[in-house]
Amino acid sequence: MEIRWLGTAGFDMRTCDSRFLIDPYVSRNPQAEPVQPLTPADLAGADRIFVSHGHFDHLMDLPEILEQDPEKPSLVFCSSTAADILEKRGVSPSRIYRVTQNSIGIRFAYVSARACFGRHIRFDLPLMAATLARINIRFFHILPLFTGYPCGQVLSWRFFLEGKTIQHLGSSGAASEELANMDPPDILMLSLQGHSHICRIAAAHVRRLKPQTVIVHHHDNFYPPISRTVDIAPFVEQVNQECPHTRVIVPQMNTPITICT
Repeated sequence: MEIRWLGTAGFDMRTCDSRFLIDPYVSRNPQAEPVQPLTPADLAGADRIFVSHGHFDHLMDLPEILEQDPEKPSLVFCSSTAADILEKRGVSPSRIYRVTQNSIGIRFAYVSARACFGRHIRFDLPLMAATLARINIRFFHILPLFTGYPCGQVLSWRFFLEGKTIQHLGSSGAASEELANMDPPDILMLSLQGHSHICRIAAAHVRRLKPQTVIVHHHDNFYPPISRTVDIAPFVEQVNQECPHTRVIVPQMNTPITICT
């Protein structure tokens, strides 16, 4: 199994002869950190694409990715809201699977996937105030990124491959009862963005789910001035203290992570 973090909540997953993408978004903007040399065209050819929700930093690049490889029509799995956005931007409905049922299962090649309804993290007032202060007079220029890409139903994706379970959270808004109903995954892909106390919230997720490995994501400064780099050191320290048997991986963009089975 090979995992590449693409920045934000995006991952490029490879196993045996199969390849799938999760929330692939690489276009960013010139001020983003770290710099992403890949373009949407570089992500063509995946067997399947899984989307957690409709925000621009999870969905915007999909039309261009899909355009690159009409001979191998990747199928996108997403909510109805995300599907509507994609269709408005020219993606054929035949390439979209609308996930409308909770806990629906999908199987392809050597991979099984399950989509469970989740929640987006609720932006808190201090974070929103700080973000608006950074945006300032650019508000009306950036506004279409919010209005054109509504969140819709959030999907938490669980993958089963090579004897491992991988839980991808595109946003860390899951309530305690949702986490209580999740089986502990081997690998938890955990978003650290969207709240002033995101490190504390994410550490609580780890305490409840007790994964063997955590791969952090979405902590990067993907689209200034909307975003900021999140200091994840408090999260790593808290997990090391409270969950010493959980390994925390802070990935480098585009650098493969090999998970031994």
